[in-house]
Amino acid sequence: MKHRIITVAFLACLSTSTLAQDFGLSFSYFLPKNGYFSTPVSPFSIRGVGVDLTRFFAIETGASLYRMSGLNMKDLPFESKSPLVGPNFTIFIPAELVFQLKGQVVDFDIKGGGFFFYGFDQRINYGNMDKAIREYEGWTVANSSFTYDNKPGFGYHGGVELTVYVASQFGISLEVNYLVGHADFPLTGSYAGGNNSIETRNVEFPDAKIDLTGLEISLGVIFTSGGQQPGPRRRR
Repeated sequence: MKHRIITVAFLACLSTSTLAQDFGLSFSYFLPKNGYFSTPVSPFSIRGVGVDLTRFFAIETGASLYRMSGLNMKDLPFESKSPLVGPNFTIFIPAELVFQLKGQVVDFDIKGGGFFFYGFDQRINYGNMDKAIREYEGWTVANSSFTYDNKPGFGYHGGVELTVYVASQFGISLEVNYLVGHADFPLTGSYAGGNNSIETRNVEFPDAKIDLTGLEISLGVIFTSGGQQPGPRRRR
């Protein structure tokens, strides 16, 4: 399954490259809520591919393969300020409507839409999971073991992009997006622990979800063709 997803993402990137009037290079970073700082896996990241609908509106998409250092979970009977899953690989595919204001040297875009994501090579961070269970139960020790059902996730996002052209064919872009999404991740298992005596509890958390909420920041350069201001852009 892992190799299939990587292949599909790579072929999708290649198939859209011919649609771009301009291209660029960027570095994207994801700062998840109650998670660890994450970066994309190069070269599996192409964003800003699309078409202009009118002078002011465009539709864009793309794909990024992130190496998520750690994401949190929600809808558990307990909470954690530290990530409960990860590290893992996550493919991220947005679809967004863009309101674009183009000037001679500055472009400003307002973006919003939805996204699909799927994490694979998933693993539970048992160190943080056991700590959260200890705090929830009021125990001094806890040791857990879970199986999970990994499912795709969906969400919505919004953000802005500012591009400043320092030359007729060269620009610098800064893009910031806020993501809100989740994927069902039901857990079944048990945990053991206690204070003076040890007890074991069999549990099910059918409503557990991976929380993909956080800030995505991209810094890149844009290369335009023929000295014209860019239409749809491709960033790798």
